[in-house]
Amino acid sequence: MYFSKYLATAVALTCHVPLIKAALTATQIIADLQQAESALNNANTAASGTNTENGAANFLPIVTTNNAIAEQLLDFDQQIQGTGPLTFTNQQLVAVAVGTFTQTLSDFFNTLSDQAGDFQTSTGRSAIAISASGLENAAVAFLQSIRGVTPNVLLNSAEQQGINLVVNSFDQVEGSFSRNASKFGYNADLNEAHINHPSSPSLVQDTHTHPCRTEMATLDSLKQALRQKAKATASSPKQPLSDTQYSAGFDLLVRGSGWMTYQDFIVPQLSQLLTPLFNSRIHISALEIGPGPKSLLGYLPGRLRRKVRKYTAFEPNGLFATRLEEWLYSISKSESPLPCLENPPDIHRIPFVLQDNRGSDTSTGTSDDDEKYDIILFCHSMYGMKPKHRFIERALEMLVERPQGGMVAVFHRDGTLNLDGLVCHRTASFPAGVVSVANNDEVLDCFASFVAGFIMQDVDVDKAIRVDWRKVCRALGRREEAHPDHLLFSSPNVMAAFTQHATTLPELTAQVPLVKGDKTVKNREARLHRPASIIRPTEVQHVQQCVRWALKHGVGLTVVGGGHSGHCLWPNVVSVDMDAFDQVHILTAGKDGGDSGSGSGSLVVAEAGCKTGDIVRKTMAAGVTVPLGARPSVGAGLWLQGGIGHLARLHGLACDAIVGAVMVSVDSSQVLCVGCVPSQHRPAGAVRPENESDLLWAMKGAGTNFGIVVSVTFKSFAAPTYLTRNWTVPLSGNLEARLRLSDFDKLVATKLHWNCSADAFLYWDAGQLHLGVTMFESSTTRLSIATPTPTPAGAIWGLEDDFKVVDGVSLFETEMYVSGMHGGHGGGKTSSFKRCLFLQRIGEANVADRLVAAVETRPSPLCYLHLLQGGGAVGDVAADATAFGCRDWDFACVITGVWPRDQDGTEAAQSAVRWVYNVTEDLLSFSSGAYGADLGPDPRDAAMAAKAFGPNRPRLARLKHSMDPRNVLAYACPLPKAPIEQKLIILVTGESCAGKDYCADVWVSVFVRCTHKSLTARAVSISDAIKQEYAAATGADLSRLLGDRAYKEQHRPALTTFFQGQARQRPWLPEEHFLHVVYSAVDVDVLLITGMRDEAPVAALSHLVLDSRLIEVHVQASEQTRRIRRGSHVGDGDGDDNKNSKNSGSSLTALDYSPSLIFDNDTAGNEAAKRFAEHHLLPFVHEDLQRLANMVRQVADFPRPGIEFRHVLGISQQPGGLALCTSLLQTHFTGDWAKVDAVACCEVGGFVYASALASRVDLPLVLIREAGKLPPPIVSAIKPPSHISSLASHNSKEKRIEMERDVVPRGASVVVVDDVLSTGETLGAVLQLLDEASVGAEDVTIMVLAEFPVHHGRELLRQRGFGRINIQSLLVFGGA
Repeated sequence: MYFSKYLATAVALTCHVPLIKAALTATQIIADLQQAESALNNANTAASGTNTENGAANFLPIVTTNNAIAEQLLDFDQQIQGTGPLTFTNQQLVAVAVGTFTQTLSDFFNTLSDQAGDFQTSTGRSAIAISASGLENAAVAFLQSIRGVTPNVLLNSAEQQGINLVVNSFDQVEGSFSRNASKFGYNADLNEAHINHPSSPSLVQDTHTHPCRTEMATLDSLKQALRQKAKATASSPKQPLSDTQYSAGFDLLVRGSGWMTYQDFIVPQLSQLLTPLFNSRIHISALEIGPGPKSLLGYLPGRLRRKVRKYTAFEPNGLFATRLEEWLYSISKSESPLPCLENPPDIHRIPFVLQDNRGSDTSTGTSDDDEKYDIILFCHSMYGMKPKHRFIERALEMLVERPQGGMVAVFHRDGTLNLDGLVCHRTASFPAGVVSVANNDEVLDCFASFVAGFIMQDVDVDKAIRVDWRKVCRALGRREEAHPDHLLFSSPNVMAAFTQHATTLPELTAQVPLVKGDKTVKNREARLHRPASIIRPTEVQHVQQCVRWALKHGVGLTVVGGGHSGHCLWPNVVSVDMDAFDQVHILTAGKDGGDSGSGSGSLVVAEAGCKTGDIVRKTMAAGVTVPLGARPSVGAGLWLQGGIGHLARLHGLACDAIVGAVMVSVDSSQVLCVGCVPSQHRPAGAVRPENESDLLWAMKGAGTNFGIVVSVTFKSFAAPTYLTRNWTVPLSGNLEARLRLSDFDKLVATKLHWNCSADAFLYWDAGQLHLGVTMFESSTTRLSIATPTPTPAGAIWGLEDDFKVVDGVSLFETEMYVSGMHGGHGGGKTSSFKRCLFLQRIGEANVADRLVAAVETRPSPLCYLHLLQGGGAVGDVAADATAFGCRDWDFACVITGVWPRDQDGTEAAQSAVRWVYNVTEDLLSFSSGAYGADLGPDPRDAAMAAKAFGPNRPRLARLKHSMDPRNVLAYACPLPKAPIEQKLIILVTGESCAGKDYCADVWVSVFVRCTHKSLTARAVSISDAIKQEYAAATGADLSRLLGDRAYKEQHRPALTTFFQGQARQRPWLPEEHFLHVVYSAVDVDVLLITGMRDEAPVAALSHLVLDSRLIEVHVQASEQTRRIRRGSHVGDGDGDDNKNSKNSGSSLTALDYSPSLIFDNDTAGNEAAKRFAEHHLLPFVHEDLQRLANMVRQVADFPRPGIEFRHVLGISQQPGGLALCTSLLQTHFTGDWAKVDAVACCEVGGFVYASALASRVDLPLVLIREAGKLPPPIVSAIKPPSHISSLASHNSKEKRIEMERDVVPRGASVVVVDDVLSTGETLGAVLQLLDEASVGAEDVTIMVLAEFPVHHGRELLRQRGFGRINIQSLLVFGGA
């Protein structure tokens, strides 16, 4: 029997050998056989002289152990041209494809794989060819023997043998095989069967779809393939890897490109995650599970590593445990990864298990079975830990409970963590991780056994399986031209962080309804994610409960609208499905809501669960419409973030039509009513926010970031009728493609009226590049299909393929994407991934060439580019008028990767996603912006997010910080973090009844009423913390302790005793209380703290708040004034419960340090306090200081890796920098310049700024230089190396510094100016030198441009006897 027009042959190909397609039909057999033989001869000729030694073609005689197939293949073999051995450059070769498939091909693939291995080292020939001669009878018998098996069976069979199958056949009559062919990455040609010769232009173009290997297997899929191969071919028992074998494999994993995952993802994510936790602690206790040979904590910035005081690890690999010990012990204390450990590290050489088993192991330190930790890390993955959620729950039980608890962080390779209802505090992904291994037998043997997790016990079996495993690695590994001798594997990584709140989901699910059954969403990315739970609120109160729960437990939420967003569902995060809010309300003019601003006067209120199609359908029935997107299934996420549709050129974007919204605040859980919302659609209790205008502005383009939207109010327009026309233009090559794009851009699109728009599709079909064009014309008058208006496109391309008159609902079915491309886009059974950039002048060569190249490099035949026309009303809106700031574009280019839906989650899908990102990276620099609606937390979106909102990003960042300060909506389109201006922390100290609390309250009012800057300020008492603990321990009435002076006095002796006892038990108690107060006031700009009695508190505490400016104002009053305020001769009356006897004297002279400022509070009333704040405190928040800070450039990895260097000296190189700096030094000086005798400075930093200041205040300059550079007589002192010098060189040595004798008279008043205060060593040497010159510390003031408190410079100076010197700094920075 014959198979009508059935192609029966296929040819293997690589990137080095042209494709030969043998086309066979029952009626054309003889002609086709002749053509096939001719094609083979042509291929042989082309290959001669380069691939073989004798110039002859060498095709492989293919054999199989299956007798039936062997007989048929023997017939093929007899017709093969040439007899030499086959040689390979890679294993991604393809063999046979026929219309229906069978698993009898498994033997064929086995043989093919074996042959590939046997000939691997030959001369480089890269083809298998099956002769077409005598094919008819053999093909019929062959087909009859292999009928009835699905394409997936064939694919899986090939994949198990390590072969990448490419299908080159199809059923031309029914089209069924055409669809099957596309599943394997082949673009089936539905035209008349023919053979493409190597020189065929269309063939050359089509090879772009088949590079050496576009797909990249993940380590997980490699593991499955290796294990399947072992299971299928070996009966020997498995043997776990030895410590040596595991160690060797792990080293391969983390070296080279594998280390980039740690450098670019794990270490930065860990640093970002732990910084708030570490900043809130004086010391950290850490546990690492499976750290390997080095601690992850050891790669953190130095300021974080120094916080770690206790370290424990579970590392069952003995070699790793030993290397870990050596790493922690073998280097000097100053350079140790964890330099401040109080005890030796406690390393347990056993696995971490659910039940404690530490009593049986050998560890390197002592441990307490009840030890609690601030941070627990699962370092490299959770392989072998089942069920994973139980191990995390076990770790959660081991966290400290005070005061906010600790954190468990998991880093896991390959895929998401499914944790059965545990809720993440924070999660992040790194899908771009890659592992590269050398393509040689020895390395692959080591790597494959590590990935598989075992070897075979039997030595001979193990040798055999290693050979098979090498083939699998080579078949699945990706090769790149830049590294031809390496194999690449995808290694995605995820991070999940948990707190003790991870198990609180039942608290929420008891209050609000859940989605019943599985939630189906449109986006394939989201479908692969497993959220902690999906909540389905049915009333606004349910949404509020979700927010309250998230705020209470410090977790995030995602929101599901239309389900098109890839981040509407996120692993281990609770999703709020708004599906129940599905009503559309149309209010005609005069019913409510005032003037809508639309021509019709009607308003449309759409709830957040509505889809675009629902709204269009209902509004059209009322004769109106809203300019929404072009897909009927998209939801609120689109309207709130843009919404580009066919009416955009006439009426603007969907977000431009928003006039109001109802939303639930993710800061307060209040229901907010924003803008124009009809009264009957305002929920009970809804309030208008103070920043309503800002919020309405943000709703128009970035509305998913600031709250959970319940409904949106749109202005409406008269419903139009649409005339659609389609053209399909085949393109012969790149040149024609560029010319056609130029015609479309310049002669078609630019000529259209605003009521018209033209979309273009660039895609590959039937072996050829095509440009598809759909034109939409809208009109509120009746359009006639009989007399369509002539168009510029018709003049260029002739009559359109079709044209229709449709309404707004039918319009969705007319797009070429739906009706004309790829047979109706693969029959709709596809998944896609897209990103969108805004382009101008698409016909220009540099843009057009990239667009064409993008389609040529597509990994699957269904991928395409969609160009939506902009301009018109879109560009008429100013960029800063709405949050949607990208307005200047001609076309929105939607880069769309498409694949069959049954390949979701496979390498084919991953390849399409990579293609989309590669194309966006190539086009980004030519774009005028990016569309934020698609973007999410994927780090590959970061570059596009930076261009998503045009000039509006800073304003959006500030609004995000204000409206979502705890980042509840962390998985929406990423916005930049608000630029954090330094918090000012004022420590208000002084004796009892000096009026500290009173002054603090007055100063708060001054900051709040500051006219030149909007500031928030708060005054708190640090003694409240100990009162709270005392009340909890004794049952005392906390409210009366805080507010009733008499009651507090009754408890004062007991309270003092309690504080002293706690201080003995908790040596860091004052620091803990300080940090508790600071972190309880993160939302204020200026924090005033009273009730503090620490000695030299700025020196003692500033290193705990690195990014804040800390100053002390000492309030003093005479004894008589204080007695009057006290009202008696006993008691304190000023809230100073944690009194320290060391500084309990009534005179400032009792202090052995100099406060930043001193305020004499002997005057009645508040005027003196106000004047003091205006003259001395407000300058600390003046914008000039921020301007100065912005001039300090940050330089990474200088003077050595890991150091963030602040180029303070570079201020002088900025325009106006030196003048601004000099002015601030002059005005911020707290003394009297008239009483100063000289300005002193040391070497470069001081010379630059001190000389300018001395000139400005007309004072002599005292130069302090290195020894030998000043004439005698001199005085000298030893200066240790500066902080930066010691970092730059380990050989830095002490030097002597000198100044001329008698240049400063004895007892003169001197201001020392330097660029930085870091460790204090340089300034200490300068002060010692001045002392040698008879200038006492009481006559010296220090002024520096920048201070780095992390290095404790003030404390060092105090310890050396210079504590009473007043130190002033203009800027304060964290880090180096």
